[in-house]
Amino acid sequence: MSQTKLVATTGRPTGSAAARRLRAEGHIPGVLYGRGMTPISVTVERRDLRLALSGPSGANTVLALEVDGKSYPAVVKELQRHPIKRTVSHIDFLQVNLNEEITVSVPVRLEGEAKAVLGAGGLVDPAVDSIEVVCTPNNMPSDFVIDITDLQVDSVIRLADVPMPAGVTPTGDPEMPVVTVLLSRAAAAAAESAGEAAAD
Repeated sequence: MSQTKLVATTGRPTGSAAARRLRAEGHIPGVLYGRGMTPISVTVERRDLRLALSGPSGANTVLALEVDGKSYPAVVKELQRHPIKRTVSHIDFLQVNLNEEITVSVPVRLEGEAKAVLGAGGLVDPAVDSIEVVCTPNNMPSDFVIDITDLQVDSVIRLADVPMPAGVTPTGDPEMPVVTVLLSRAAAAAAESAGEAAAD
């Protein structure tokens, strides 16, 4: 698995006023930490970060973070965003061992159109927007794509129903709902009468 290169600089001034000034100039303050290393305060260019995370793996991209001429394999552990503008205001990088498992949240993406649900006046409701898994950085999925084409009004897709790639283990309860169906009161009553009629 190729790593995406991102250059970070050190020696940034600390304090909230200095951080505001850095962000205004297009830089994002951050920190790189990991097992057995002293945390390093770094700064990355906002544009470079956006490019580095623009691939299919998004925020779960394994980065080759270059700091003072040394390259660290790292992933984004946390992105802090401005509460209103939603721009990234601080970033935590975690140095990783490519052969050692880490816990990450992988986004869930729904695909297809649940015609049976729409026809009954229902809505497909993603119960979660990500699934937490344990895997090595090299096995990290970019997302979990769930096909909802055959979803029925009484269907629930649970964590146990989501196929996991080799080397990827979910941390949650296998019974946890991942995708459910929402029905209006009228649609629920109609579905119930249809079920009763079919049973007679």
